[in-house]
Amino acid sequence: MSLEQEIKEKALELGFDAVGITDVSPIGPAHVAHFEAWLRSGYAGRMEYMHRNLDKRTDPARLRKGARSVIVVALNYRGATAGGPHPTASGFQSAIRNPQSEIAPSDRVALYAQYEDYHLFIKGLLRELAGFLCAKTGCQDRFKICVDSAPLAEKALAVRAGLGFLGKNHLLIHPRLGPQILLGELVTTLNLQADEPCGGACGECNRCMQACPTGVLRPDGFLDARRCISYLTQYGSPDAPAQDTGGWLFGCDECLLACPFSHHAPPHANQHFRYHPERATLNLRELLDLTPDAFEARFHDSPLHRLGLERLKRNAHLCLRNQGSGA
Repeated sequence: MSLEQEIKEKALELGFDAVGITDVSPIGPAHVAHFEAWLRSGYAGRMEYMHRNLDKRTDPARLRKGARSVIVVALNYRGATAGGPHPTASGFQSAIRNPQSEIAPSDRVALYAQYEDYHLFIKGLLRELAGFLCAKTGCQDRFKICVDSAPLAEKALAVRAGLGFLGKNHLLIHPRLGPQILLGELVTTLNLQADEPCGGACGECNRCMQACPTGVLRPDGFLDARRCISYLTQYGSPDAPAQDTGGWLFGCDECLLACPFSHHAPPHANQHFRYHPERATLNLRELLDLTPDAFEARFHDSPLHRLGLERLKRNAHLCLRNQGSGA
């Protein structure tokens, strides 16, 4: 068995749902040109970090001296009992008009944030994978672990590693797992055989664009993050009216749920990736009364912790205002 096959089998054994390998050559010029045009247009909004380390973001070899390969892993978080289907955007608007509706529009939390913090979870598994490789090859300190926060064009690398294609929702879509996947990377000095891209495309399907409540998925192929509900719940905007968050307390799943690839994807299988059902619905009034200590105790292992108590309360105020409940 080749080392590449052993790596993939170990990654799956650790609990990842897909794994691919690519080299550390720079990201293709078309992708770089699109990204630079996106930055110039101001669509990144307050995400100043997107303007920094462009050289590292587009050239993974700069992330680790002597790097030769990138192992890309994916973790499926699609719900089964975990959260179940969310109401549609039209269903949400109906619930606003009818407060007696069974749909609870005031406390919607993106599904990934109903789990433990994926940054820490995926990093832990990648450390185990790096330890396995060290034992197999005798190497030491020849890796860099990246999970979302590193300046790395991870979706472009995932495409190159054969894990899927970039959809019109600007997310990686795995042909079997769909778009509800979380990515991680292991940049290594090992010279590994790269996988081939698997291809795929959205074709004529525009369901994600039609489902987006604020129309951020532009027909010219750009995403205006400044109007994205997920962005607004994290960064806010002085010009955004309260209804722009659409009743989402944190994040947004509308374009994910509209994607046909998500309808037939399997539910998440890694039972060690802890799901917290109590985080699917949060009492907004209770959130407004949280003390810093209570917030820390309740959300220390959650993506909501990265939001911070002040912004969480801001979002709760907006949700209550949308309900007409005041705050």
